[in-house]
Amino acid sequence: RSQQRKNIMALYQRVGKSLLLSSRSASSPTITATSLARQARFLSTEAAATPASTTAKRKGFVEWYEGHLNARPVLTKAITGACLWGLGDVVAQAVPTLIQDEDGDGDTTKKEFKYDIPRTARAVTFGFVIHAPLSHLHFNLLEWMTVKGGFTGLSIPIFKTVMEQFVYWSWFSNSLYHGAMGAMQGKNLDEIQNRIKDVLWGTQLAQWKFWIPVQLLNFQFVPVRHQLNVVLLTSVVWTALLSAWYPPEEEAEGEVSEEKKD
Repeated sequence: RSQQRKNIMALYQRVGKSLLLSSRSASSPTITATSLARQARFLSTEAAATPASTTAKRKGFVEWYEGHLNARPVLTKAITGACLWGLGDVVAQAVPTLIQDEDGDGDTTKKEFKYDIPRTARAVTFGFVIHAPLSHLHFNLLEWMTVKGGFTGLSIPIFKTVMEQFVYWSWFSNSLYHGAMGAMQGKNLDEIQNRIKDVLWGTQLAQWKFWIPVQLLNFQFVPVRHQLNVVLLTSVVWTALLSAWYPPEEEAEGEVSEEKKD
């Protein structure tokens, strides 16, 4: 009986070893496959994340600005308007002092530059609070009228330019500019009205010569969300030209030289 027990124990040991070996050989491919799957997922995740991180690093000002413009269009345009209106006023003040005037004796003298901070502050305030938000509505209104009217092709920029320059916007915006500047200077209602009557027609004539071709190109080639930015950037050049052509002799005339941005 003892020998029989030994034989049974030996048999159990051989069976146990065979089962252990078979278990190891069976689990080995599973472990290998699992490891390979995990490694593949890691590599694919890393490969997918690399372009995104690279893109984020390469993300420039244009992409950053576009994101804010899509998320907060009015606020973004208001901040842009404040910055560019401020820059335009600095140009308007600086340009006349950089131009040498020739008097009757043939002597050339350069004007002394005196920077007017309150004037720039008024321009920044007008650009942020009034002009940019209303212009946002204006350009979207023009787009809506164009779609409702069924305009296509070259008729789109022509229709928008005519509506803007001759029908309503230029008259309203120029009057609003001169009125707001007068109010921020502390002028009374009669003085503001007289100011608008004195300068509005001259402002319109100068604007049509410069802004009609600019806006025809703007409406034809630039998306609606960027059309105000084109106006603001071009206005810096516009302001410099007006300041060169009509150098101000005093602050009141100086603000006329920075004619209402379209």
